[in-house]
Amino acid sequence: MQVIPADWPLRDHSHVIRCRPHEWHVQVMGQGPDLLLLHGAGASGHSFHRLAPLLPGYRLIMPDLPGQGFTRAGGMLRLGLDAMADDLATLCRDQGWRPVGIIGHSAGGAIALRMTEVLPNPPRAVIGLNAALGPFDGFAGWLFPKLAKAMSASPFVAAIVTRLVSNRNQVEMLLKGTGSTLDAQGVALYQRLVSDKRHIEGTLGMMAQWQLEPLIERLPQIMVPSLLIASEKDRAVPARVSRDAAARMPRARYVEIADYGHLLHEEAPDRVCDLILQFLDENSGGLSLVAGPV
Repeated sequence: MQVIPADWPLRDHSHVIRCRPHEWHVQVMGQGPDLLLLHGAGASGHSFHRLAPLLPGYRLIMPDLPGQGFTRAGGMLRLGLDAMADDLATLCRDQGWRPVGIIGHSAGGAIALRMTEVLPNPPRAVIGLNAALGPFDGFAGWLFPKLAKAMSASPFVAAIVTRLVSNRNQVEMLLKGTGSTLDAQGVALYQRLVSDKRHIEGTLGMMAQWQLEPLIERLPQIMVPSLLIASEKDRAVPARVSRDAAARMPRARYVEIADYGHLLHEEAPDRVCDLILQFLDENSGGLSLVAGPV
């Protein structure tokens, strides 16, 4: 079983849940209707630790995705988009969770939309934060998945990658490459994640198995009200990706925020919380229960 560090953000809300095929690390906090928060590739549920206290009136459910953070993958063949959505839906059924809304950052935004197709009780709202809803352009679109697949096939690669990227300066450079600037604590948390070989293996496995095109083709069929929030300075997923996706979705709204990068919800959680709460209230029947922080 994974050991959750005592100083990990929101550690008091951590739970380890065995639900086949994975051993999940999930943080649950607050009271009210269920709200599921899904992080992006290479991160963990910790990425919401500054946003979560600003979302009152909901029971917030923040899992680490399979193979990442402190969730132990039960099989390295279940790290793609469809498999993760299916396994998260199974976890929700197992725990009796019925999300009225799903918030997904980056790749978590794609998983959120896929879950609307597999949950027996679809959410009433989906919110994507710099959602990764577009393929890589040109040659990169062909090369990157193949490179990740080749890297994930070797038992030695994750250890090499871990040594290369776990240096603090390298972590800062990687984060700045997304257009975001985090404080010292934020950088240190990502450094701890990428220093874990198992986390790197899970992230590479996710990249290798990621098949986004079928979901992109079905965007015009997704009828769940969706809010796609993008950052003007995002270098990882340009704002046009969310703008173009929203234009293809019958019930989607697009909002762009200036001055921040890919990790908008970590840099400026206050800038997105009002948009999130307003959209949830509009589309979940005004079910939030309290007016103060959780």
